[in-house]
Amino acid sequence: MSLPSRPKGEYRRAQPEGTPVNAGTTPPTLSREFARELALVGAGRSARDVQSWRVTAIRIGPIARLSLGLAALLVSLALVADMVLGVVPGRVDTERHIRQRVAANLVLQLSSMLEAGDALRLDKTIQQVLARDTEIRSITVRRIDGSVLLQRGSAPAADAARSVGSASDSLHMSIASGREPLGALDIRFASAEPATLGAWLGQPGVQMVIVLGLGGFLLCYAYLRRAMHFLDPSASVPDRVRKAFDSLAEGLLIVDQQARIVLANRAFRQLHPRAGADLNGQPIDALDWLSGSGAPASATTAPWMQTLRSGVSVSAQPLELPGPDGLSTQLLVSSVAITDNKGRARGCLITFDDVTAIHRANEELRSTLSQLERSRQRVEQQNEELRRLASRDSMTGCLNRRAFFELAGELFALARRGQTGLCCLMVDIDHFKRFNDTHGHAVGDQVIQVVARSLSAGLRQPDVLGRYGGEEFCIVLPGATTQDAWAVAERIRSDIEATARGAVRDADVMPITASFGLASLSGGARSLEALIDEADQALYSAKQAGRNRVMLFESAAISLEPQVRPT
Repeated sequence: MSLPSRPKGEYRRAQPEGTPVNAGTTPPTLSREFARELALVGAGRSARDVQSWRVTAIRIGPIARLSLGLAALLVSLALVADMVLGVVPGRVDTERHIRQRVAANLVLQLSSMLEAGDALRLDKTIQQVLARDTEIRSITVRRIDGSVLLQRGSAPAADAARSVGSASDSLHMSIASGREPLGALDIRFASAEPATLGAWLGQPGVQMVIVLGLGGFLLCYAYLRRAMHFLDPSASVPDRVRKAFDSLAEGLLIVDQQARIVLANRAFRQLHPRAGADLNGQPIDALDWLSGSGAPASATTAPWMQTLRSGVSVSAQPLELPGPDGLSTQLLVSSVAITDNKGRARGCLITFDDVTAIHRANEELRSTLSQLERSRQRVEQQNEELRRLASRDSMTGCLNRRAFFELAGELFALARRGQTGLCCLMVDIDHFKRFNDTHGHAVGDQVIQVVARSLSAGLRQPDVLGRYGGEEFCIVLPGATTQDAWAVAERIRSDIEATARGAVRDADVMPITASFGLASLSGGARSLEALIDEADQALYSAKQAGRNRVMLFESAAISLEPQVRPT
């Protein structure tokens, strides 16, 4: 079997200078380029050394290289067996034996025709042989003296006689009848050597090499791709690199392009009880304990998958790992691509920063702040209650005298500066001493409370009500004109007269009424005390006029009926 010649060294793979031959193989879970980069980094080599090696290296995976090597060994073994044992017959030898048989059969046919001298039949037989066998170029029948008796075909046969055992394209055979020679037969065949690529590929030896090479490569590749999953990829990482990674305080993983774990440092193996198992070669998605409550919903959105798919770095993505003791571990996950000189991701480095202590400290701080906020609210409520108690009359709920004068003084000052209306009402319960003398102080207290409720219910929202002393009350009405204040006073007076008696419990008291004295800032009062004094004088006039009525300071000497508005 013959093969096309190739330049010496064409089948050799380009290797970096100084790289030893048969230096070992790299497990399939980490490409040889990736492993060599880690080794160079661990040895302190520069990035330029790494890039130089990667430029000269052939871009082919380790499984494919192993498969090519095994297929080449298989083909070499078949070639050696063919050379030693002749396992595969050559095409030239086969053609030679076939042509010898064809020539021998033709000699037997022509010998009887030559002996009978039948030239016509001889010529017809030779033409039929030429038409039937296209490999025969010419047939020449010679007499005993070597002269041509008959020649048919496209080219004359060679004049030089050849032996039967020759491998030439021409055959020379004697024609005899018994032991009497009759002549000779020269046959010229087409060349047995392959003249085209198709003819060369059709040779049995070449077909055997193609089948063994291609089939062996595919079978070895399929088998090794499956078998390499069970090999240890950690052998590709130098010990000094592993020790350097183990010294880091944060967990670290290195995965290859298929997201299979190549290296896990000590800190990562301590993150979870199940992380201490042998992780090398396992897909990172197989670590179900790594899918905590803070993990992405699907593996495609995990930070390492985003980095492997697009080469984009992911920083500080939160992840919560539930622990078997019920306590969770809080992590911040970051991933960065390990790329080649073309920017393609060849692997991924993933870090897991344990921030559980910080998270718990923040939780404790938030809890403390929440407790402080609740305490502050309770203090505010207590202070508000204290302010209310300090500013309110305990019996009626109205402002006490001190709080009333503080608030009323502010309203009086605002009214004078803004030149707006402001009125003051002084209220006194009629014949109050009779309630105490007749029914006792408990009933008297009820009368004060009932009147206070009527006063509060009849006022406007901005009005200020205070208990002035005993059975007297003082009301300041900011923004009110004399007519507005008169209407408010009349409404309250009527309500007290109509409802107050029925609101007293456990006693049948006499009718409850109240007298009102009204004074306005428009009357010229220069202070709150002067305005209250004017309202008190109007109240005194109401008492003198018969009680249960409203009297205006300007007409304090004139008694007005409840239904009549002042003019």
